[in-house]
Amino acid sequence: MSGVVRQMAASLFLGVLTLPGVGAARAAEKPRAAAPPPLQLPVCQADLFSRCTAQVGDLTVLHLRDHFYMIGGDGENVGVQVGQDGVFVVNTGTGAGAAALRALVRRISPLPIRMIVDTNADADTVGGNAALAGSTVGTRFDNPVMGAAPATTIVAKQAIAQRMTGATGLPAAYASAAIPNNPFPRALSPYRVLINEEPILIYDEPAASSDADSFVLFRRSDVVMAGDVMDMDHFPVIDLAHGGSIDGEIAALTNLENLVVGPAPFTFGDPGTYVISAHGRVADDWEVIDYREMMVIIRDTVAHMMKQHMSLAQIEAAHPALGFEPVYGATTGPWTTNMFIEAIYKSLQTRKKS
Repeated sequence: MSGVVRQMAASLFLGVLTLPGVGAARAAEKPRAAAPPPLQLPVCQADLFSRCTAQVGDLTVLHLRDHFYMIGGDGENVGVQVGQDGVFVVNTGTGAGAAALRALVRRISPLPIRMIVDTNADADTVGGNAALAGSTVGTRFDNPVMGAAPATTIVAKQAIAQRMTGATGLPAAYASAAIPNNPFPRALSPYRVLINEEPILIYDEPAASSDADSFVLFRRSDVVMAGDVMDMDHFPVIDLAHGGSIDGEIAALTNLENLVVGPAPFTFGDPGTYVISAHGRVADDWEVIDYREMMVIIRDTVAHMMKQHMSLAQIEAAHPALGFEPVYGATTGPWTTNMFIEAIYKSLQTRKKS
């Protein structure tokens, strides 16, 4: 028996196979950088979010429930659900921040990202799709009946996939790896998923902020990702060019109210359903009600002014949203208060014509 064969036989006997030359090659390799430590945060208790929050670079992470985290700071708020099956992500932020988001998700759980859900087609929502989906290439969970599955399934309503592929008349702005590979039609809403022992329902909300809005309800965690229908930092964007409308926005907020449960009759314990909006802080059921009522008040005020034959400029000068502007208004930036009022005005004009 040669010396090489004897070395391999001894290695196998000890339970470790060492091929000749491998040790020398490994010794010549540059030492790898140490992996960042796992993220350890206590679970949030009631509204004491400061105790369950960490700042990781430009990102802020909250450990909202036992198996659920919220990440903010890079585009639209991100939801991360973890468990024995892997990682379930809602929204992926911007393309520029995808590497940092992926690294933070890995600190929350080392398991592969099994599924991504997009709540709309905005660049700050789907920008990290390809990077996060590509981080688990080679990790598949093929079904013996259905056949091979992608390493990461990207789920979204059909309108989102159509927008991203350019099927609605716009040029495709995303690589194929970023586009949802499992789009579902409205007839299948709510789209149902069971992962990490938790039922998850994805609701198609048509003609709200746009034609591409969705809610994602985590039934065991009692968390709803509300997407662009609700924004705790701004008045909601109503994208008329892509099917949005003020009436559809209010209808979607009504549907959101029906998904959340408040802390009644015991108001001193669990805060009830957590609602994660497009941007800003975590909300509760009362804030959903207040947000919807705000939309109704502003819409009806603008409608009343239109009946008085006031022009758009006159309505804007009258500030029909004045009582809410200190919290949600803006005079500069991509979505100002006047842009919001104009969208309501034009939406009501369209309703009148129809």
